Amino acid sequence: MAGSLAVQMPSRAAAAENSLAESSVLEGNVAYLRVGQVGKNLADEIRAAQSTLAVSNNIAGTVLDLRFADGDDVDSAKVVSDLFAAKKLPLAILVNAETRGAAAKLAGDLRGERAGLIFGSSTEVKPDITVAVAIEDEKKYLENPFGTITPDGTDSTGATNNLLPFVDHTSEADLVRERLRSGGEDESPQAVPAAEPPKPFIHDPVLARGMDFIRGLAILNPIKN
Repeated sequence: MAGSLAVQMPSRAAAAENSLAESSVLEGNVAYLRVGQVGKNLADEIRAAQSTLAVSNNIAGTVLDLRFADGDDVDSAKVVSDLFAAKKLPLAILVNAETRGAAAKLAGDLRGERAGLIFGSSTEVKPDITVAVAIEDEKKYLENPFGTITPDGTDSTGATNNLLPFVDHTSEADLVRERLRSGGEDESPQAVPAAEPPKPFIHDPVLARGMDFIRGLAILNPIKN
């Protein structure tokens, strides 16, 4: 699944104070919101992030990442649930075994409001689509969803996501020789266009399934401007 990631990351100090740990745009039109904890300001932070991301992107849906999220503000969970239910856009909710407390309640409330589907694995809320991933691997994927996890547990992003364009110089030389043979010595050879750099590929299995869900619904129900 090809895509691009436009990230708005708070500083470590800000992340410690905020309920919303990260907001970004995936593949140009999917809002990605990662919750650190369900605190009293979460709904306001989500509203602000949604407004910011929608300024330059026609948002088709949202991935709400509740993996490793906790919290004890159940009232805030209800407000956030109502917020997403009112949006009526496709919503993928990501959970894992570390999704606990008010975060697990939020996931359940969102499904109860029919606002979205739950992806991942959890002991506190049953996913609609189970995707089992080792906790340590999920931590690495949160740092970089485009990386691949090798058997030794390292991130092999550098080996799999080389974004430098490849130029086939041999093909360009062949073009020049062909023009010379055909009597086109006086013509300037046309440069062979460089191959487009490969697009980043989301390797995070849970995020990938959530993105597939939103992309599928976007095709069935395209956004009307």
